[in-house]
Amino acid sequence: MKVRGVGNSMAYPVLRTSDAAEAYAQAKRLCAVLEEREDEVWFYAELRTAAELRRMAEVLPGADFDFLDVRTDPATGEYLRYDLDVSAVDDRALEAHLPLSVMQEVPGGGVEERFVAALGQSLASLEWHGVWPDDPEADSFGWAKYDGVQVVFHGDHAQWAGWAEHHTVFVHVTKFGDLPRAQKLAALIGGEVLGEPQLGW
Repeated sequence: MKVRGVGNSMAYPVLRTSDAAEAYAQAKRLCAVLEEREDEVWFYAELRTAAELRRMAEVLPGADFDFLDVRTDPATGEYLRYDLDVSAVDDRALEAHLPLSVMQEVPGGGVEERFVAALGQSLASLEWHGVWPDDPEADSFGWAKYDGVQVVFHGDHAQWAGWAEHHTVFVHVTKFGDLPRAQKLAALIGGEVLGEPQLGW
């Protein structure tokens, strides 16, 4: 990998669609352009039903689920953490703890498809980190800290702010932004840059 920088990437939205399978497929096409790609994939999901939680627990065994919103013990004020075994309790017990979130780094290669199939109406994100190829003619160079592809399911924001009916594919580039690269990548999947860059990872 190339030298890592400091700060957040800039995330350009390059595709919005109501079809989760299409969003995932186009994100994977962009991943194929990466010169280097980390072996792990980052998963994030907000789970609001017992069914979604059970499906996600099957896809990400051993994942740490946590309360989506901060909860504290009314007597002590201490922060509470979710600690139930999803497979060992009934739906009513699970529903008392919802909504939950999960963030997990997992070796890629097949689990992504199962994750997408398990989502339902969840706000969720898949992230592939890597390095874009250097393009000296455009004065554009790859950065391992910043580069990669993200698809946000049921969302418009790279940092998961707010639910939406559609799904958004982002390309991440250097913290200084790189509109020409984002435009080239968008064109590869028949998309275009859809507005201003957002704060990325």
